[in-house]
Amino acid sequence: MRPLFHPALEDIKPEAILYALSDPERAAIYAQLAGAACGNTCSALAELGDRVIPKSSLSNHFKVLRESGLIVSERQGVEMRNQTRCAELDERFPGLIKAILTAYGQIPEQLKTG
Repeated sequence: MRPLFHPALEDIKPEAILYALSDPERAAIYAQLAGAACGNTCSALAELGDRVIPKSSLSNHFKVLRESGLIVSERQGVEMRNQTRCAELDERFPGLIKAILTAYGQIPEQLKTG
């Protein structure tokens, strides 16, 4: 199995974050991950409201989020666990993630106070 690409914190570019979160589905997926107490599997985030995202689209969304540096993914058996890098990203780009998710109306409680 191919290793997953995760950029180092210093290699993350704001334009990659903006591109990744420019898609409303990816922004909603990211907001759900940011609001989770711990990592979540890809399939657990397949439903957005009354819509189910196809597996192929979901895989692509997670790839874009991962390669932009927004999430860290780890294989656990047949599942992929995903966690945000909110704290790290807020240190590097203060307020950026919160501002983007607020614009979508998707701000999780953990980010409201932070």
